[in-house]
Amino acid sequence: MVALTRDRNTPERSGEDFAFPVAGGVQVFAGALVVLEAGFAKPGEAGEGLAMAGRAEAQIDNRLGEDGDAHVRVRLGVFRFANGEGADRIEMTDVGSDAFVLDDQTVGKVGEGRSKAGRVMDVDAQGVWVKLG
Repeated sequence: MVALTRDRNTPERSGEDFAFPVAGGVQVFAGALVVLEAGFAKPGEAGEGLAMAGRAEAQIDNRLGEDGDAHVRVRLGVFRFANGEGADRIEMTDVGSDAFVLDDQTVGKVGEGRSKAGRVMDVDAQGVWVKLG
């Protein structure tokens, strides 16, 4: 491509709502952390090399399907998830640090062997507020 020589109507998205093809053999629950592995969405889990997709907007059951037979809508934003335990427990002193995916509803502060969920924005008695992405 060459540089512009006139105005361009550049398409725009909000950057918050997306839909991704779901991996075969999985079920994603509404409100779950969703990660991408090889381009397919699945429930959040501890593991390296997974990309944060967002929070599932609806339940999708692809347990009997193949990769891509279903799509899940996800949203990026700041959401509260369950807090890890022990060495994984996120405290107020961790605000501004990275949170890492433990499962589809839990984040922790230990990053070794895990993928990043997002940035810790707040901690309260019910869990950890994380800005996904």
